[in-house]
Amino acid sequence: MGEIRPVQSGDLDALYHIALKTGASGQDATHLHKDPNLIGHIYAAPYAVLEPGSAFVVEDGEGVGGYIVGTADTRAFDARLEAEWWPALRSRYEDPATPPAAWTADELRSYLIHHPFRTPSRVVDPYPAHLHINLLPRLQGRGFGKSLIDRWLARMRELGAPGAHLGVSTANERGLAFYRAYGFEELTAASKPGSETVWFGMLLSSPSP
Repeated sequence: MGEIRPVQSGDLDALYHIALKTGASGQDATHLHKDPNLIGHIYAAPYAVLEPGSAFVVEDGEGVGGYIVGTADTRAFDARLEAEWWPALRSRYEDPATPPAAWTADELRSYLIHHPFRTPSRVVDPYPAHLHINLLPRLQGRGFGKSLIDRWLARMRELGAPGAHLGVSTANERGLAFYRAYGFEELTAASKPGSETVWFGMLLSSPSP
């Protein structure tokens, strides 16, 4: 059994844990990182802290084992991160000075804290909302992924978002298959040749009156 509910402040440690355990293209990234919180600093915690109304978790008898987080307005959220989230982290993590080819996984995440990725405008403009979703293995294959996205997309429609997007690593074959099956459109024209990210988008209709 499992229950989907809105995120709570006490869920933050679980979100950090899940982000790490799924941080290598859906697989456990624990062995890659000396700092276990770096992935969560970027892809999970800021959403739960700054936009909790757009974050949901799955909780079973073992605790919180999955989440979906996101925002209805990617560019506005980027601005909030610059003002409210990144400054404190930038004082804790150094911007790596070594060549990128020599970076550790921790240094790559530290670089992203100092130089956040900006989703291409050709993706954001028609699909301004975006999401991140992760489930621990014990909750995978049980329909929770679809239910989380159903719940989150309904929230985005309530907020008036005309479309939503997400990026998936080309190494995450299970994730790619899942989003295609769910009904997201693969935005092949938006992906650069040789890119490691596949972009997906979905147009959202307004809620019925």
